[in-house]
Amino acid sequence: MQIWPVDYDGAWTLAGAITRSGVGLHSGVDVSVTLLPSERPGYWVSWDDESSGAPVQLAPSQVRDSQLCTTLDFGERRLATVEHLLAALAGTGITHAELRVSGAEVPLLDGSALGWVEAIADVGLVPAASPRVPRPSLEQPLVKHRGSSVITAVPADQFSVVGAIDFPQPAIGRQQFSLTLTPELFVSEIAPARTFGFREQVEQLRAAGLIQGGALDNALVCDGDHWLNPPLRFDDEPVRHKLLDLIGDLALVGLPSAQVLVYRGSHGLHTDLAAALVATPLSSS
Repeated sequence: MQIWPVDYDGAWTLAGAITRSGVGLHSGVDVSVTLLPSERPGYWVSWDDESSGAPVQLAPSQVRDSQLCTTLDFGERRLATVEHLLAALAGTGITHAELRVSGAEVPLLDGSALGWVEAIADVGLVPAASPRVPRPSLEQPLVKHRGSSVITAVPADQFSVVGAIDFPQPAIGRQQFSLTLTPELFVSEIAPARTFGFREQVEQLRAAGLIQGGALDNALVCDGDHWLNPPLRFDDEPVRHKLLDLIGDLALVGLPSAQVLVYRGSHGLHTDLAAALVATPLSSS
């Protein structure tokens, strides 16, 4: 039985509502998100408290360049660590959905997008009632830099990604991974890749009020030449997770008809590309 769309050309929503709860990576607070079917194109958010008004459509202009995660700013409210959930929605081909959230952060689950993918699979997908938001389509290459990090997007018939990382820690070192993305390949090759960090940075980050919910069951921790919590799901799990973050950070723009290559990616760098894509012509393909 085919669970996932064959490509990203259609318009899809959830066949039912699903809820997942867990700790927020940076806040350390228990939070939950309910994913709901939607007749409106795009992704929408509402809050499950009395002060919540009508759902708000998520947009690239809401993204704030926050440390170690992607945060959306709605004025009086913020929603942090959205990238894994948005990657799961965009990566599986969902184009219409509402997020009903409690708190100011999305649950980390196991540090990957796998828990969200499994939740989506539990209810399945159905064709959406309206066309999806068109995807960006490039006429000329785009290049963005941040220091020694670079991301490029080159016009192509399909969305493909190439990721490369280079860390001094021998357990990671140099890694590269590439694929032409489909929903099925996203689920098998990208979604299970977990977030990772470094043992020597843990205390400093916690002192700064970050990773309060981080633990060995929701993040890979590198200690120089070895991992504190093996086994890895892939030999090159870190670079695959970088591509997971990229997909999540592009979700609000739409996965472009382009080959995207990123070297030493970061949320800020991904956001720079997303902002450039907003200014490009849109394609109905």
